[in-house]
Amino acid sequence: MASMAVQLLGFFLGLLGFAGTVVATLLPHWRCTAYLGSNIITATAYMKGLWMECIWHSTGIYQCEMYRSLLALPRDLQAARALMVLSCVTSVLASVASVMGMKCTRFARGSLIKSPLALSGAICFLCAGLLCLVTVSWTTNDVIMDFYDPFLPSGMKYEIGLAVYLGYASACLSLTGGLVLCWSSSGDRSQSRPRMQRNQPLSPPPAFNHIYPPAPLYKPPEALKDNHAPSLCSLSSNGYRLNNYV
Repeated sequence: MASMAVQLLGFFLGLLGFAGTVVATLLPHWRCTAYLGSNIITATAYMKGLWMECIWHSTGIYQCEMYRSLLALPRDLQAARALMVLSCVTSVLASVASVMGMKCTRFARGSLIKSPLALSGAICFLCAGLLCLVTVSWTTNDVIMDFYDPFLPSGMKYEIGLAVYLGYASACLSLTGGLVLCWSSSGDRSQSRPRMQRNQPLSPPPAFNHIYPPAPLYKPPEALKDNHAPSLCSLSSNGYRLNNYV
């Protein structure tokens, strides 16, 4: 029962990480305008994401525009797109494998593939979390390097947006869920092996006929009286003994 609760905890943590990864991928708040100088009253704010670029006006109006060309985007943005999409797909596979491998489901109940399915789902959650973590870390490094670049104008400097922080939280949730599922799956394997060994029938002892030759049959002494080899003096060509004529 405790193992089932641990599996459910790991699955829901990974599911929350998957939901956060999808939201962070779609949000345009990856890079926000940096407010530099003494003038803090601004009429507009610029935000850049993986799929669109938005402008926020002080009147509360959003204007967003999708990126029209994929090849015209910078390489770091293309790589971030690919990694986040791959993280979402891996999370979907992890969710499906975990649902089939958990004890609370009826799929393959009592089968030996139950624990490997849960373990594969846990590994997929770990991979999804690592992909998301690499993407947000890369973006954070680019934003910080551009912010402290003295040759870059202040109007082109950005700060870390809300989607990046959400990506960090989602990556941590996915990694934690994957680790919990791995721990529960390894515990199930260690408990199932002794049970299988106890339930196995005892094998019969090996047959000694294949190792040692069978013992000769017992014969009484009367049967062995005339069983000795005849001597040379008692042999004849026609099967008669010489002592019959002496």
